[in-house]
This record gives sequence, structure tokens and C-alpha cells, in this order.
Amino acid sequence: MTEFTVPEGLEHVDYYKSPRDDRIVAIHIRAEFDEFEKYPPFIDSEEEREHLRKAYKVDPESERRNKAHITDDAWPLQVIMLNRDPGGTTSAHYHVPDTPLPDHPTRHQILLCQRGSARIGVYTTEGDFLGDVMLRPHDLILMLEGHEVEFLEKGTRLIEIKQGPFPVTDEADKVDLQDKVAAR
Repeated sequence: MTEFTVPEGLEHVDYYKSPRDDRIVAIHIRAEFDEFEKYPPFIDSEEEREHLRKAYKVDPESERRNKAHITDDAWPLQVIMLNRDPGGTTSAHYHVPDTPLPDHPTRHQILLCQRGSARIGVYTTEGDFLGDVMLRPHDLILMLEGHEVEFLEKGTRLIEIKQGPFPVTDEADKVDLQDKVAAR
């Protein structure tokens, strides 16, 4: 998304805007949210489709029905709704900010489990595996470095809150730990 446009006809998301200049002041996302197709992730090229197949092990077209970027990609805080089938995964990775800080060289991310369950693998940026966390409804995890996600049940819904802004492509958003993990 290059410029954020509020989708029309939403039933489960409300955007509160300033009457002075139409800027968004708050977003309310109800638990019943199921409007993924109104927030399609960018999948503009075969290269991006191949990245989704490799990094998430998903059909790129299903990603349009199961991932919703609720916020403008330029904002400093990103909210993404995820609803993948059992076995849907993200390979181990971490996110690098535009301007890394010495004590925090990665972009931090929170996953909140709304329903179902997911396994979160926790990694260092060097690829060291530290353990698995099982997320169940109302659990959350703050990830400061590497992580992988596996959806375990049908209907699992995760809310992702991550430092922005979101890079130009999904592939530019993260550093893949696959080679470091394979070497251990």
C-alpha cells in the first residue's frame, strides 16, 4: 500500500477521524472482524508471490483472505490481523528498523492470540533457538529478536502489532534466519 484508504462498507472496523482535517485519530477493531479481503496485502509481482510461498508456506491468493493490514504502512505502529489454516507458518526471521538503536537493533513485535492456538519459536538474531511458546486465547508475546509462527488450529486468529513503518515489500520487512537456523 502506498497511500492508505479506508475501505468502504466495513462492519467490524470503525475509523474515528478529525472533523478538521479528516486524519485518523483512532481505530476500533471488533472481535468479530472477518473483512480480510478489504485489506489485501500487496502482492504485485511474481517475485512477491514466490516470497510468500517460501517464507510463509502459503498460497499467495489465500493470503488476501487471511491477512489484513489495518493501518497505513507509513505509520510508526502497524496493526495486522492474521487468520491462517493449521500448519500455516512463517520461517524464523526478525525485523530491522529503518534506524536501529544500539540497544535495540530490531523492530519489536507483539502477537496477541484472539482465538485458537499458535506455536511461537523464539530465536536470537544469530539464529540460536531459545524455545517454543504456545499462545492460546488472550495470551500475548513481545518479540524483541527472532521468531517463527505456526498456526495450530482451524480458525486461529492472531493480532500482530509491530513497530513501523512497513517497508516497501514484505521481503524487505524482515531478515530470514533460515540459513543460520539450518547451520545449528
